[in-house]
Amino acid sequence: MATRLKLLDAAIECLSELGWRDTTVTVVTKRAGVSRGAVQHYFTDRDGLFAAAIEHVADTRLAELRRRASSFPTGKGRTLAIVEGFVDLHLGQLFGATLQLCVAASADPVLRPQVAAMEEQMGKQVYFAAVELLGLDPRDSKVRTTIQAFLDSARGLGLASFLGDDRARRKGVVQRWAELIDTTLEPHDSR
Repeated sequence: MATRLKLLDAAIECLSELGWRDTTVTVVTKRAGVSRGAVQHYFTDRDGLFAAAIEHVADTRLAELRRRASSFPTGKGRTLAIVEGFVDLHLGQLFGATLQLCVAASADPVLRPQVAAMEEQMGKQVYFAAVELLGLDPRDSKVRTTIQAFLDSARGLGLASFLGDDRARRKGVVQRWAELIDTTLEPHDSR
C-alpha cells in the first residue's frame, strides 16, 4: 500500500508541475522511486493512475477540511470559515493537477468518461460536505442552487489563482459568499 501511495503522490506532483503531456509513467515512477511494474500492479493504465491520484488527494483534502471543521466557530464567523475552507480546496497542487487532467480529458475520448465520473463523484461529496457543515437541508432547491453556485465560484477562484495573484479579490468574494449564504439560506439544525 505504501508503494501505491508513493505513486499517487508522485503523479499529482508531476501532473501539477509538468502538465499532462510531459507527465509520463516513467517520470512518475522515477519521482516515486519505484519500478514501472509497480504502476502495472496497481493501475490498469496511465489514465487510471492519474484518475486515482486525483481522487486520493481530493479525498484526503476533504477529510482534512472535515478535521478543520472541529475548530470552526459555532456562531459568528462559522460560515466564513467554511467558505474559506472550501475555496482552499480549489487552490494549489491538487487543483492544478485536476485542471491538467480535465484539459487532457476534453480532447481524449478514452480519458473523458473516467475524469467525468471522477468529477461527478467529487462534486457530490463536496456538495454534501458543504451543506452538512453549514447545517443546511440538501434537499431544498434553494440550498442546492446556492451552494452549487458557490462551489462553481470556488472553482473559478481556483482557476484565477493560477493566472495571477488575486488574493485581495478572492478575499472579497469569499466574504460576499459567506454573507449571501448566511442571509439567503436557513440552517435546518443548530450549527
